[in-house]
Amino acid sequence: MTAKTALSAKRRDETGKGAARKIRSTGQVPAVLYGKNQQPIHLTLDARETLHLFHSISVENTIVNVQIDDDKEELETLVREIQMHPFRPDLVHVDFFCIERGVALEVDIPVNYVGTPHGVREGGVLEIILHEFRVKCIPSKIPESIEIDIVRLDIGDSIHVSEIEMADDVELLTDPGHTACLVSVPRVEEVEEEEELEEGVEGEDPDAEAADDGSSGDEEADPEG
Repeated sequence: MTAKTALSAKRRDETGKGAARKIRSTGQVPAVLYGKNQQPIHLTLDARETLHLFHSISVENTIVNVQIDDDKEELETLVREIQMHPFRPDLVHVDFFCIERGVALEVDIPVNYVGTPHGVREGGVLEIILHEFRVKCIPSKIPESIEIDIVRLDIGDSIHVSEIEMADDVELLTDPGHTACLVSVPRVEEVEEEEELEEGVEGEDPDAEAADDGSSGDEEADPEG
């Protein structure tokens, strides 16, 4: 099941770009908590604490318990969006979505491909097509990741989404016809053709090159033109 972690937040009344810049200048980061049938709640978070947390979890599917001010009750949330500074590793803004216990929701789950395929050991190339699957389940059943054993794959083999088995309480929403990964044949022929072309260039008539060099040398030897 998915991990849970916590963040402390404070309510804020000021909004807008000017207010956001002021918040960031004090080592905080502005955030908004959205939820079904509720007004957005504007918050501030400790920037360093929040960034450290995001680096230590799978942001897409980890439940983050947000405690606002001194409220005893923590709100269960998922991170909806993270905005980073374009040039510095600084948080700019965070959006959370408040989830409801026992109510199913859709989330993206990272896929871990386990093992080295037989086909790769024989010279094939592993191509990863899908890095995450979309699933639907209640918050307490959100998987941390989906593991796929790929050791059995030979050259030319592939795994489709329809072959992935999920727990009974987790619905897989990704198109079952999509290819998750495959082991392809290495493109040897193209490499050989390039090598032949290179050899052809290198193997040009040296006498012709000398003749060219001689004609150009005569032009350069006449200083008066």
